[in-house]
Amino acid sequence: MFFERHSTPLLHYYLQHFPAVVLLGSRQVGKTTLAKSLEGKIARTVVYLDLERPSDWEKLRHPEVFLPPLQDHCVIIDEVQSHPSLFSVLRPLIDEHRVPGRFVLLGSAAPSVIRGASETLSGRVAYLELSPLSLPEVSPQVSQMEHWFRGGYPEVLLSVDDALAQERLQQFVRTFAERELAGLGQVVSAPQLLRLWQMLAHVHGQTTNVQDLGNSLGMSSKTINRYLDLLEGGFMTRRLQPWFVNVGKRLTKSAKTYLRDSGMLHTLLRIPSLENLIGHPVCGASWEGYVIEQIIRTAGPRWGFYFYRTQQGAEIDLLLLSPSGKKVAVEVKFSSAPQVSKGFYLSLEDVKCDHAFVVVPDSSLYQKPKNVTVCSLKSFLLEELPTLG
Repeated sequence: MFFERHSTPLLHYYLQHFPAVVLLGSRQVGKTTLAKSLEGKIARTVVYLDLERPSDWEKLRHPEVFLPPLQDHCVIIDEVQSHPSLFSVLRPLIDEHRVPGRFVLLGSAAPSVIRGASETLSGRVAYLELSPLSLPEVSPQVSQMEHWFRGGYPEVLLSVDDALAQERLQQFVRTFAERELAGLGQVVSAPQLLRLWQMLAHVHGQTTNVQDLGNSLGMSSKTINRYLDLLEGGFMTRRLQPWFVNVGKRLTKSAKTYLRDSGMLHTLLRIPSLENLIGHPVCGASWEGYVIEQIIRTAGPRWGFYFYRTQQGAEIDLLLLSPSGKKVAVEVKFSSAPQVSKGFYLSLEDVKCDHAFVVVPDSSLYQKPKNVTVCSLKSFLLEELPTLG
């Protein structure tokens, strides 16, 4: 089954304007497939190197000798996070022959996690994050409900049954905790990290209280903060920041933490099927996180994403700031007949939103009081969101 990645046009655009593009995202998300698809679609000849393959690493043992003859090629270097010293070598090569599209670097951790990556190539690269497959990317081949339950990792999504899908995700989680971070030079306790990850699944979508997490897990706040940074830097979690506005009210200041892939959330919570999920206490929080993640993936990096909550409980689940400065409020409901709370309406007045939506699994579009629009997730992603920028 073939899925069209929405990041493809942006990757081609960056290669026309930057000497190097760093394509980031967790393992198994499809970075290599996307990069290899450049063959025959760009003017340069593509050369692919995988640093986890000894023969390719041997070629780059002396990069200042191997790479200069390839200055008119597009060199793809996969798993670049395993050898961060390459970043400092690429810098003078780029400066000596500064033309667009020379390098595509694939990494499975954010620059803040890869030592030396964030500053060495500053001003010379464009960063592009590739997330697990979004709902628009898998439709209509995969249903919304199946995508929500299994998540967006291609191999997981295409598994023959739910049991195999969750086994793949369990292996993924263990590999990340036990080996992948160590390969980045990060010293972690895999059992501690796994316990924190499991705890985050249970408090998915809640404000992050580091002290409470530390007390529950018997870990210091310093360790909790470091592990939270690593999980976010490895694209496993997302911390949604609060929006501050001078409204004369006490506002929530802590971020909310979500597991980015809904299938991973359900695996960590040992929810075996979609039927079990529908009746599970986490159903509403899971749907909220799924909707927020799909909106963020579809909207793209030029938008801003926040939540808004007062100490009295008035709340906007997702506040989008468009590239033109418009404020779009989204309330997420797992219901076919959603009731909009008074707190949502009060929050709209506080923030002075330009547009407001209630996003549900499936519904025809209709209006609530005060210009609040109720619509399905698919309708919001494919029809409403493109008009709001």
